[in-house]
Amino acid sequence: MLKRTPSPWTCSRCLSLQRQRRFNSTIATAAHDLVQSSPLPAARLRGLGTPGADHDDRTLRQIFDSQAFWKDYSKPVFKPSRKSAGLVNNHYLTRPEGFKHFTENTLSKCERIVEKVVAVNTLGDYKQLPRILDRLSDLLCRVIDLADFVRATHPDRYMQAAASQAYVTMFHYMNRLNTTPQLNEQLKKAEAIPEVYQSWTEPEKLVAQILIRDFSKSAIDLPTASRDRFVQLSNEISEVGIDFTEKGAPETPYLSFESSKMKGLEPSVARALSKWGQIKIATADTPAQMALRFVEDPDVRREIYMASRTADKPSIRRLEKLLKCRAEIANLSGFESYGHMTLGEDKMAKSPEAVNQFLNALVKGNHRKVQDELQELIELKKSDARSGNFPGTINAWDKLYYTHQMVSNMHTKLRTPDFFSAYFSLGTVMQGLSRLYNRLYGIRLVPKEPAPGETWNNDVRRLDVISDTDGHIAVLYCDLFSRPGKTPNPAHFTLRCSRELSNAEIVEASETTHPFASPVEAATDGMSYTHNATTNTYFQLPTIALICDFPRPPPSATTSAPTLLTFNDVRTLFHEMGHGLHSFLGRTSFQNVAGTRCATDFAELPSVLNEHFASDPAVLALFARHWDTDAPLPLSALEQRIAIDQRTQPSETESQILLAMLDQAYHSSLPLAPDFNSTKTYHDIYNAHASVPEPQGTAWQGFFGHLYGYGATYYSYLFDRAIAAKMWSEVFQQTSDGSVSRENGERYKEEVLKWGGGRDGWKCVAGVLRDERLAEGGEEAMKEVGRWGVM
Repeated sequence: MLKRTPSPWTCSRCLSLQRQRRFNSTIATAAHDLVQSSPLPAARLRGLGTPGADHDDRTLRQIFDSQAFWKDYSKPVFKPSRKSAGLVNNHYLTRPEGFKHFTENTLSKCERIVEKVVAVNTLGDYKQLPRILDRLSDLLCRVIDLADFVRATHPDRYMQAAASQAYVTMFHYMNRLNTTPQLNEQLKKAEAIPEVYQSWTEPEKLVAQILIRDFSKSAIDLPTASRDRFVQLSNEISEVGIDFTEKGAPETPYLSFESSKMKGLEPSVARALSKWGQIKIATADTPAQMALRFVEDPDVRREIYMASRTADKPSIRRLEKLLKCRAEIANLSGFESYGHMTLGEDKMAKSPEAVNQFLNALVKGNHRKVQDELQELIELKKSDARSGNFPGTINAWDKLYYTHQMVSNMHTKLRTPDFFSAYFSLGTVMQGLSRLYNRLYGIRLVPKEPAPGETWNNDVRRLDVISDTDGHIAVLYCDLFSRPGKTPNPAHFTLRCSRELSNAEIVEASETTHPFASPVEAATDGMSYTHNATTNTYFQLPTIALICDFPRPPPSATTSAPTLLTFNDVRTLFHEMGHGLHSFLGRTSFQNVAGTRCATDFAELPSVLNEHFASDPAVLALFARHWDTDAPLPLSALEQRIAIDQRTQPSETESQILLAMLDQAYHSSLPLAPDFNSTKTYHDIYNAHASVPEPQGTAWQGFFGHLYGYGATYYSYLFDRAIAAKMWSEVFQQTSDGSVSRENGERYKEEVLKWGGGRDGWKCVAGVLRDERLAEGGEEAMKEVGRWGVM
């Protein structure tokens, strides 16, 4: 019932970026002149009175681009004498011990709610159940989500330890509630009373359905023995899944070759790996992938390919145990397969059959493009004049080698690899995002001086999200710079969802002893909230952390040089901010459907669509100028850069389709067969659909770590890429004022973003595209999305 959507939407960029729309370089003449006035001292900026949009825009750039400005701007915050406001303004978290008090206080509130729900016996109280149980879920997630973030990100090991303990305590309590029959029975009873059900709003009905479905997935309706087995299997899945993800290893960890056979490998890499005339390569490490790209000897490449694509037997056993446990737990719950159980009613796909319709249509449309790409690789291979190396065929171990040659030939037409970075300082990109969102949705990113103790590192910037109609709507913490010990993976973390506060909980807070300045602060743990004067209601604001790993300027750079991003970095930042946008504007009254708490196969849509803006001329005109000379970005050169990405996109898409097909096969009923063999299934999928055959003897599935976290839903990224590409071409590219049209922004916001997870995804898609045929979803709709393709 109270299971949460995972808070970190981690985008490691291991999935390929979608093909970007080609530029019309004549639009470059519309470039907006960015005024680069001399930076004002931060102290003076703070003293200018009520900041205007221009001031906020200028400051936004400077807090990211000028370390001196940021040091001055944030100086008062980090004085040791100032009292801590608590991490992310949670007043409990001024020190590690605060997590214990935060947890205890939250548990006390939860217990009172549980007692209240169990005692409900009037129509009036039954009508309030969805809202009451949503609050219970919110209280749990306030601790679990924040603790999960802190234990993964905070640099202080004592805070990490305290957060881990809080996480474990609350997670166990949540699991206990999920198997508490009285809560499930009361909610079902309320739903069965016509007068109660008819009184609920559509969001309340949806929240009730979500909670009942989650109760069901926790085996609450099963007999005691079956429920015990369910719990046992759940624990086994958790344990073996983590091991599978973290302990995958190759059957052959190392290979050695004579140095003379490694011609083509980067000399510095070769020297680092050489000893006594031999080069030793770790088959699961970066040098192995480099060798597949650069080494000329096909026999060497073949040996490396086979070793790097073959997991050891313990990895295979862990995977097969995971799959069998999932298949058994699905059968125990009355489902045909784990795929049927997972996709069910809370995903857009609804069934494995619909997913396969989508994938089959997608692979069919992509096949010709892959063949065109392969033909170009074959021509390159023929020019090698290696008659004994199957010159008319691209083998699996040839793919990276000749693809690298093809891309290198295209790169020679470009300037130096870091040419574009000079036009993408971190501050200007953040400025560009704010300008884009202001034009599309009427919201701005406004720097806010953090309170003492509010951030977990001095590098973290706080931005308030300000709407031109609703005022302050969200808080965003940006931790974007690299530092030792920090995760390299970009991620969006929901630290707290939006939710409407009831008058009852504010009254409850006023009647208890608390250390806060007001009952509303006590009800929100001291974190940000807003008041709606029209309805006289309070909302807790969505609070988001955006994590990236962008390098600081090199020590040799001039002191005024800002952090410069590659074009891929820019797309990464746009992607993660797309998740943030969903959280900012998906400010629902119920936390169960707020922001990114939506169907898994809908969650990536805002982020993938946001990537399209990163390469659009009208958007780049808002900010992309040389950090030093103020010259506009030469769009014709960027056209060539994007064309390079597009050349290899079909093969990369096919790779993702194959993995999605494998995921579906593994989560069918196959694992229950006595002779189930995951390696045979792997080769069956690739033999049937891969354009380049996978050689017998490999067993790469043992490295497919995403199978644990995305079991039966790995298709989701491809699915959202297809929808995003359709929306981009048919909505944002079809008006005279182009992609920055406020009309189209409002259309997308009203049909998709503002709902969070509170509206069926198909209705969102149908609304944006104005195609009612899609509104009800189903297998034919999934097939239609597959026909659209992802580029």
